[in-house]
Amino acid sequence: MPGCFVHHCIVSPRRKPKHRSSSDSESILTILQVLDELLSAGTDRRIHYMISKGGSEALLQTLVDLARTESPDYGILLPLFRLLAKVGLRDKKFGQKALELEALDVTLILARKNLSHSQNLLHCLWALRVFASSVTTGAMLGVNGAMELLFKVITPYTQTCTRTIRVATEVLAALLKSKSNSRRAVNRGYVSGLLRLYQDWHCHDTVHAYMQIRRALLLCLKHIAALRSGREAFLAAQGMEILFSTTQNCLDNKTMEPVTSLVLQILRQCYPKCLLPLVTASSAYAFPVPGVIVSEPSCVLTEEDFEDDDEGEVDKDSDSEDLKEEDNDLETDVNKLSSKPGLDRPEDELKQYEAMCLELSCSFEELESRFGDDLNFEEIECANHYYIPTAAASPKHHGLNKDQSPWGLEREDIVQASILSMVKIERSTVHLASKKRPAMKADQNVDSNGLRIDSSGNGIPDVQASMKEDTWDIDAVSCLRMSASFSNSTRPKEIAKVTEKLLQTHPKDIPFHNPYLYMANARRSRSVADFKMMAFPDLWGHHPPSSAQPMLERKCGVQRIKIFEDVRRLIQPNDVINKVVFSLDEPWPLQDTASNCLRFFSKFESGNLRKAIQVREFEYDLLLNADVSGTQNQQWFYFKVSGMRAAIPYRFNIINCEKPNSQFNYGMQPVMYSVKEALLGRPTWIRTGYEICYYKNHYRQSAAAAGGASGKGCYTLTFAVTFPHSEDACYLAYHYPYTYTALMTHLDILEKSINPKQVYFRQEVLCKTLGGNPCPLVTITAMPESNSDDHLEQFRQRPYQVITARVHPGESNASWVMKGALEFLVSSDPAARLLRENFIFKIIPMLNPDGVINGNHRCSLRGEDLNRQWLFPRAHLQPTIYHAKGLLYYLSSKGRSPTVFCDFHGHSQKKNVFLYGCSIKETLCQAESTVDASTLSEDVSYRSLPKILDKLAPAFTMGSCSFLVEKSRASTARVVVWREMGVSRSYTMESSYCGCNQGPYQGLQFGTSELEEMGAMFCLGLLMLELRSISCSHQLLTRAAVLLNTEEEALDHHLHRCSSSNSSITTELEDEPPCMEEIDYNTDSSSDPEGGCFELDQQIQEYAFNMDNGKEEEENLGWERKAIP
Repeated sequence: MPGCFVHHCIVSPRRKPKHRSSSDSESILTILQVLDELLSAGTDRRIHYMISKGGSEALLQTLVDLARTESPDYGILLPLFRLLAKVGLRDKKFGQKALELEALDVTLILARKNLSHSQNLLHCLWALRVFASSVTTGAMLGVNGAMELLFKVITPYTQTCTRTIRVATEVLAALLKSKSNSRRAVNRGYVSGLLRLYQDWHCHDTVHAYMQIRRALLLCLKHIAALRSGREAFLAAQGMEILFSTTQNCLDNKTMEPVTSLVLQILRQCYPKCLLPLVTASSAYAFPVPGVIVSEPSCVLTEEDFEDDDEGEVDKDSDSEDLKEEDNDLETDVNKLSSKPGLDRPEDELKQYEAMCLELSCSFEELESRFGDDLNFEEIECANHYYIPTAAASPKHHGLNKDQSPWGLEREDIVQASILSMVKIERSTVHLASKKRPAMKADQNVDSNGLRIDSSGNGIPDVQASMKEDTWDIDAVSCLRMSASFSNSTRPKEIAKVTEKLLQTHPKDIPFHNPYLYMANARRSRSVADFKMMAFPDLWGHHPPSSAQPMLERKCGVQRIKIFEDVRRLIQPNDVINKVVFSLDEPWPLQDTASNCLRFFSKFESGNLRKAIQVREFEYDLLLNADVSGTQNQQWFYFKVSGMRAAIPYRFNIINCEKPNSQFNYGMQPVMYSVKEALLGRPTWIRTGYEICYYKNHYRQSAAAAGGASGKGCYTLTFAVTFPHSEDACYLAYHYPYTYTALMTHLDILEKSINPKQVYFRQEVLCKTLGGNPCPLVTITAMPESNSDDHLEQFRQRPYQVITARVHPGESNASWVMKGALEFLVSSDPAARLLRENFIFKIIPMLNPDGVINGNHRCSLRGEDLNRQWLFPRAHLQPTIYHAKGLLYYLSSKGRSPTVFCDFHGHSQKKNVFLYGCSIKETLCQAESTVDASTLSEDVSYRSLPKILDKLAPAFTMGSCSFLVEKSRASTARVVVWREMGVSRSYTMESSYCGCNQGPYQGLQFGTSELEEMGAMFCLGLLMLELRSISCSHQLLTRAAVLLNTEEEALDHHLHRCSSSNSSITTELEDEPPCMEEIDYNTDSSSDPEGGCFELDQQIQEYAFNMDNGKEEEENLGWERKAIP
């Protein structure tokens, strides 16, 4: 109804106040009652319609007119106030309208007049609550003395007038969202008064009957603490101590949840910000790149470092890199999406890659002469190339029998099951043994003497007793020198003897691993810090555990407990040791072997630990090293710890992590490798740790160190570990390590384990890195059947598949997936044989060797993300990317662009394995482009491979795949290969660091077996993709059926099953369930639940109901109370 009509109906009976009658009042009340009933029925549509017709202005004008009479009629004013509150909550401009019509002053005057009448005051407060929802209006109320008025209403604990006190505190909280009001509150000393009020209500409200009052008082403090001056006043008033003492015993009380959550936010907000305890934000390692001047970031925190505490963090996975101006509209411009940029180098330069594609030009004789007959298998114990990496494979099949030939691919007595028998058939019906047998944890089955307890309860002797008369120096053997001369050692002969004796005890049953060859390759790896030591797990090798480990169940309340422990350090520092026990920045030894503390070490390949500080006897703060030549990317860690005691929980806090969230909050655990366990015959990386949590802490980087981002925050990863043995040496890592030396050793063994008469395996150097390390390029295919022209032609015409990995050094899971792919491709599996006979695989297994060697997480030695350099790489700055792209250009120039290009990666914030691809139509639709995507034609074959993998691979899910071409990814390998080389099936494959939340592995963390299996399944997916293609010949289908030991009908079933849809499988799953507790990182967010429409409506309805039933809950007591100083 029109607003003027509403105003006319209400005001017209009151035009002559001197002649007012009871019938006039009754008429007005009737009109208000009708309006209330009309607006209360149904949804809010009627209210919004009334607002659009000027209803808010009419009601406000009516309020002003009624209030300015000589004797305001509260019988009319009270229902009018209730109606105003109902309408005002839905009108976004209500506060401004009230200000213009002078309703603010009128309401404040009425409130002051009714301090002694709680019922009238309550209605005035409801109106002020609605007015204050606008920050501008709230600021004006503050200028007019609203806060002083409210402090007369808000009293210490009482059981009377509590409804009015509650509303008054809520109004005050709303007013303090205005920074001017918060400043006024600080200047007038209201912070200490609010703390005393909260403390009084908390202490007396033992049955938690007045939680809303306590919560509103905390909201007041929270808004004041958004200002630096507010935080200073809070600390000066001992706010940290007060909130800590009043809440520490209530953390497990679910009734207290609304209060506890706010207390935590305030404590985090007001915890004094400080720099990380590092001498510099720059990496401890620096690599001098010619022509690049590295400036030292400032270590002094300035005022600007604290002003934007509420800004959200930018996740590194989001890769919001600065792009060139011409690509800013990439997502919406169909021409840019579909255009093919020109060659980024002179065409003559492509000739150098001819030598890397000898398979296109070599004669049969040249191919045969490559291998020769001089291969020496005595030096290297060959691993079993029959082994197909699958998670369900039994360890007993990993080794070769003594009478087996490494070239036994043609032996007829070997029964080889196809990998097809291992794919998932239906996710809902597959039951893996790994789900039935929980994996052994490092902190279980250990007695007080450090003995391993077997299933029968008998103690297994410790390592010293198990090695006969030998007594191993665990510190000496746990991190061996790679130098053959040991010239820098004080005991060169003794250490050399220990090393040789140790290697003689190596079990030799670890697939594709040899410690002698590893040591030889380690000497050739070049590091910035010139590492002299080798980590024991890398030298000794890793046996996958017999079963996958379940995700860690999150303990409710673990995050808030850790935050309170941080606060305890601040206010109760007496028991804090604060002793530096390890540091890359200190040239002298910091660790005393006789001291009562753990010993740390990380100066080995892929190691990353910069500093360790002993906080308490069994607790340590750890700081990670930034990427070389940079100040950021602290996530990957890998270090040795020794000198521990068994059965004692040790806590580690990594305090300079960067990402705003992590799978460590959702079931993921770090990994551990025990040297004593390895010497006992169990050389295994296992998931370990409990009470794990990842949260924002009080440390900040300076603006200079954060690349200009003021006050960039840090995050803590905290976890507890109980070690299995005393005086052991254990390695802890973010994920299963896979070093550059491990890769080079693996490739050497693979090359010597294949049958060169059947498998074409060529390992060469793509280029040298900035650090001087060779970047390997591997070619795998099948040798031609004979030297006939037809067979040679078929050999040369095979389509290419290009696979790359490990452009980001910290994504070691990508290397394990690559390891599985390589081993499968050279195996005797019938599917692998078909792949070799029909494709040529070009594989670059490690695009960033320097980063991997030096323990980087994301960047090269120049501090660059190499996966953002594919648009314009330069040979002298990004050599591996430049030459990888050049190789692809060369293949394209010969008309041999790969059928599939895939770059293997790891993902830190999602579960499962999934693909990112490229689609013009999906990108335009998502970006809401003005181009009609339905009119565009696009080859949809980019979806075929992920659909196939969704059916084949237990860890893969189609639901997490995406095919958008975002402008922030324009310079990645996937997008550049798609745009510039025209490869429609250009992908990034992401593997979770954590595990699966769907399929047969649901609820399990990934082990190395599951990752290797994914590599094999990816290759199988390529075969299925070819068999499903229109161009696939009947001859190939028939041959596939024969080689895969199945009937054509059965093979056909596999192919059709891959193309069928199953809604129960392909339904997109949430990445993870919401956390049991939510901590608001954005501590100055205005989105906190502070009593919105529903809550205030409910209060008014309850009041009206009680009044209708004659229940008056509050007494009309006087409000003659002094303002809180």
